Amino acid sequence: MDIMPKGLLTRCAGSLFHRKISRRLIPWYVQHYHIDPEECDQSLGSYESLGAFFCRGLKLGSRPMAADGVISPVDGLVQDLGRIDSMTVFHAKGVPYFLGALLMETVELEKWVNGCYVIFYLSPRDYHRVHMPTDGTVVQWKYVPGCLYPVNRFGLRTVPGLYVKNERVITWIKSQGGPEYAVVKIGAALVGGIDTAYPMPKFRPRRKYPLSQQGQVDWLACKGEELARFSFGSTVILIFPPHFIGPFMVQSGEMVHMGQCIAPLQD
Repeated sequence: MDIMPKGLLTRCAGSLFHRKISRRLIPWYVQHYHIDPEECDQSLGSYESLGAFFCRGLKLGSRPMAADGVISPVDGLVQDLGRIDSMTVFHAKGVPYFLGALLMETVELEKWVNGCYVIFYLSPRDYHRVHMPTDGTVVQWKYVPGCLYPVNRFGLRTVPGLYVKNERVITWIKSQGGPEYAVVKIGAALVGGIDTAYPMPKFRPRRKYPLSQQGQVDWLACKGEELARFSFGSTVILIFPPHFIGPFMVQSGEMVHMGQCIAPLQD
């Protein structure tokens, strides 16, 4: 896996996906991945390219929004969930990860101890936009450059520590009347960048950046508003502090839709 030209592959794919000629592939893509065209915000012939179709919106009303609790920010598979232990370690498919390495943080990690995490995998067939899990204010972002390994089952099996090796964008959200939590958006092979709805510089995969870049922001948004989007399937990880949510209402291996309640908020 380490010798795969992941950056070159992504650049070549991105160049093809966003050309008009690629729109001819949309009907095949819809059929191959069993996508319901009735949910798309436009007719299939209206998308200018396959890349535009990847980033498609949803038709109004196609995703009911739970009024209470924390919602799933994406359509996808619940890959794993659980509690963060006293060593600030979480697990994905049995592999332990140090939270500090994921967030690129070395201080105040103890605030996450006994908190919770949930990992969502977005396959190529899924809707690729990420939405606000709660009402709140985006207060900080961090861009971490990295590799672009596939985040599917093959990638998880063959690349140790995949989530802390791949490019990612971390968003800290101050919940309304509560503490901050983190939304980690992880890039992958064929993901030509992660675009955010809030103000943040545009970083392109495989360019020469410092170890990480970060900034402060004050961006108020309601639950369900768009937060970011991928150019292809990838992974989103929610990191919650202790006493923020109640028991999860979903389980590992379950398919979820954006807007579905995944856990109640604790009073």
